[in-house]
Amino acid sequence: MQKDFDLRLSPRQASNTDNIKHIISDEKGIPFRDITSIYIIRRSIDARQQKIYINLRVRVFINEIPSQQLYTPIHYPNVSGSKQAIIVGAGPAGLFAALRLIELGIKPVVVERGKNVRARKIDTALLNREHIVNPESNYCFGEGGAGAYSDGKLYTRSKKRGNVEKILTVFCQHGANTSILVDAHPHIGTDKLPAIIEKMRNQIIASGGEVFFETRMDGLIIENNEIKGIKVSTGKEFLGKVILATGHSARDVYYKLHEQHVKLEAKGFAVGFRIEHPAHLIDQIQYHSSEGRGKYLPAAEYSFVVQSGGRGVYSFCMCPGGIIVPSASAPNQVVVNGMSPSNRGSKWSNSGVVVEIHPEDFPSYSQYNELALLKFQEDIEEQAWIQGGRTQVAPAQRMYDFVNGKISRDLPKTSYVPGVISSPMHEWMPQFIVSRLQDGFRKLSKNMKGYLTNEALLIAVESRTSSPVRIVRNRDTLEHPEISGLYPCGEGAGYAGGIVSAAMDGERCAEALVQSLNINKG
Repeated sequence: MQKDFDLRLSPRQASNTDNIKHIISDEKGIPFRDITSIYIIRRSIDARQQKIYINLRVRVFINEIPSQQLYTPIHYPNVSGSKQAIIVGAGPAGLFAALRLIELGIKPVVVERGKNVRARKIDTALLNREHIVNPESNYCFGEGGAGAYSDGKLYTRSKKRGNVEKILTVFCQHGANTSILVDAHPHIGTDKLPAIIEKMRNQIIASGGEVFFETRMDGLIIENNEIKGIKVSTGKEFLGKVILATGHSARDVYYKLHEQHVKLEAKGFAVGFRIEHPAHLIDQIQYHSSEGRGKYLPAAEYSFVVQSGGRGVYSFCMCPGGIIVPSASAPNQVVVNGMSPSNRGSKWSNSGVVVEIHPEDFPSYSQYNELALLKFQEDIEEQAWIQGGRTQVAPAQRMYDFVNGKISRDLPKTSYVPGVISSPMHEWMPQFIVSRLQDGFRKLSKNMKGYLTNEALLIAVESRTSSPVRIVRNRDTLEHPEISGLYPCGEGAGYAGGIVSAAMDGERCAEALVQSLNINKG
C-alpha cells in the first residue's frame, strides 16, 4: 500500500530518512516496521518566519517494496534514414529540440559555432587567467550554451509553455541526480552539467543524428520566402527546415538576419550589476539567525522585485555559494555572470540586480530601429571594458558607496578571478539605470535588513539577462511569419529565459516543425 503525506519539519528532522519515518509512524499511526520505504515527492524551504521549516510531500510504502525507477525513461529510435531538420545552436533549446525530433522520427543535424563542452574548458580558463576572449568559444558559445559553464539552475515560472517534468526527466535520464525531480528550486551545478550535456550529444549521434562543432552559421538559404537550409563557415550547406536556437549573445546572427531582411523586433531586457555578498551574511539575513545556515540548511537564496520610476528592479540568476565569471563573447567587452557548483560551497553568494529597460527609454538609439537596444548593449559592455582598463578586469564599487554616490577607496575580496578595479559607476552608468538601482536598494533594505552594506560588491556589467532583439514568429505555428520553415527558438529568439524554459521552447519548436511536415505530407 502507498500513502502520500504532507509534512512540515525542522531542518534537523528533515535531514535524515529515519527521522522522517519515525515522525510518520508517530503522527500517522503507522507501525515503524511496516514502513518499507519513503520517497520524497516535493521539498521546499519555508524561511518566511523566524523559525525555518522544511515542507515535504512524501510517498510512504507500507508493507510494499517500491519500484527502483523514479521516472519513465524516454525511448529514442534510430532516425538515420529519416527526413532531416537543421538545428542551429547546441544550447538547451537546440539539444532538447534535437532529442524531441528523434522521439518524433526526424533526423536532427545540429550545427554549433563553438567547441564541444570539454574543449570549452580550456578557453574559459584562458579567459579567466589571461583575459583572452575567444569569440567562438567562451562562457556563451559552445556545446551546452551559456548555461553549461555558468550555473545549471533548473527553476522556471514558465510552466504554461511546456512540460517541466519532462525536461527534468530528460536531464535525469542523461545523468542528473534525481533530486531535481523533488526540489522546489532544482539545481544541477556547473561541475555536473557538462557531463550530462555530453551524454545528450552522444544520444543524438547514437540515434542517427549529426552534430557539427566549430561550424558557424553564416546565412540562411531562402527561396521564394521559404527556408531551404543554411550556409556555414566551413563552406558547406545544410539543407532542411531550420530551428534557429543561437542564444542571446550571438549578435552577428541578428545582423545577418537584418541584412537578409528577416523580420525582427526590438525587445526590452534588463541591465545592471552582479552583486556579491559574503555567503554567511546572506545566510544570516535569510535564515534570521546570527548562526547562518547551521548544520542542516543549504546556502540561502533570495529573490526580489521592487518598482522604481515606472520600471522593475529585480534580482536575476541568484547563485548561493557561487562565483562570478567573465562572460564576454568578444575582446572589447566586459560582461559578468554568476554560477554555482553543485555543493554551493563558495564563501560568496551573488546575484544579478538589474533594471528593466525598453527601446523608448533610450531615444538616442532609435536610429537603429529594431537593433536599438542591441547597440545600447554593445556600448555599455564596451564602456565597462574601458573602465576596467581594456582587459577583463571589471569595474566595481562597494554597494553602500554606489547608493550614496561615493567612490570606493578600496574593494573587498571577490570570487571574480580576472580581478576588479574601483570605478565611479554611479557616474558613467546611464542615470536612468543608476537612479533606479539606488532607489531599489534603499527600498530593499527595509525588508532585507543588512543587505545594503559596504561588505557587498557591485561588479559591472550584467547585461545578458535576455535578448535585446526578438526574431518574430507566429504564435500558433511557431514559424517566422514571412519565411516558412524557419523556427526562431529559445533565448536568442526572445521566447525563453533560462535553461528549462529554453529546453521547453526547443521541444515545442521541434513538435511544430514535425507537425508542418505531417501537414505537407497529407
